[in-house]
Amino acid sequence: MLVLDASLAVEACFLRVDLAQFVGLVAPPLLWPEARSVLHELGWRGAVTSTEAREAHSLLDGLPIERRDHPRLGAEAWRLADELGWAKTYDAEYVALASLLGCRLVTTDRRLRRDADRLGFVIGPLEL
Repeated sequence: MLVLDASLAVEACFLRVDLAQFVGLVAPPLLWPEARSVLHELGWRGAVTSTEAREAHSLLDGLPIERRDHPRLGAEAWRLADELGWAKTYDAEYVALASLLGCRLVTTDRRLRRDADRLGFVIGPLEL
């Protein structure tokens, strides 16, 4: 099992990466609104065309990622945000889910990776 974050989901949508090769991909419910917001913002700001943003968005709900929640997700995200020195708990939701499930978190977010590296279970996609 692997937890994916929104940064990886967004890249998978734009690059049309076939995630089906990986078994047991999960994410907290936050992934979908966060990824959707990033895709919309990229189109709105002109970083990609509005057509590219819409096409990427059309792929988001079809990614083979299971929504996964945990009764202690909120409390663990709060604790980890404190531990990692983060004001917001968004990234901590992904880290917390991986911690609670005892698996790795895969991200392309360099800041998240750097800040959480000492936990030993946050990796980049090239480390799979």
